[in-house]
Amino acid sequence: MKKNYLILMLVITSGFLLNLEAINNPPIKALTEMHLALAKSGEQLFLKHGEECLTIIEKAANKIPMTGVAVIAFIPGDATSTWISKMRVVGKLADDKVNLLGIAYTKAAEMAVTLKNSGNPERKDMRGEYGYIGGVIKKVKGGYLVGSFSGGKGEDDVAAAKEGLDWLAAKFD
Repeated sequence: MKKNYLILMLVITSGFLLNLEAINNPPIKALTEMHLALAKSGEQLFLKHGEECLTIIEKAANKIPMTGVAVIAFIPGDATSTWISKMRVVGKLADDKVNLLGIAYTKAAEMAVTLKNSGNPERKDMRGEYGYIGGVIKKVKGGYLVGSFSGGKGEDDVAAAKEGLDWLAAKFD
């Protein structure tokens, strides 16, 4: 009898504690749905304004002046597991010695892993990364924006990418 009473009390207590947990913490499903809605909203903003962002980067590059490739991407959520991206050739995709698109995406790939601007001197050497300066990343509502340019000096690449990304990030406020 005592054993049955003890089991009954454990069942009632655990049910009570589970209800308290549900009250204090929203269900995982609701959190997931909220994150998915933010990610979807972020993707829509990115697609709506991406071409104009690339135009801003292109104009910034032309002012310097430099030719090359601009890449922008949206990473939904707090960690990189997927992204959508756009690119634009600004005068030159590649030449006999340099694949500018490859370099722009190398910068973007480094940022996808580190969630920091490319070319961070504290980053250890890693195969597939070359430590190129020229990419910027910004945390926005629903995820991250990545922008990179390849074609000029690293500092000039940063300036062009940053101009476009700053403009695009403002659309996420």
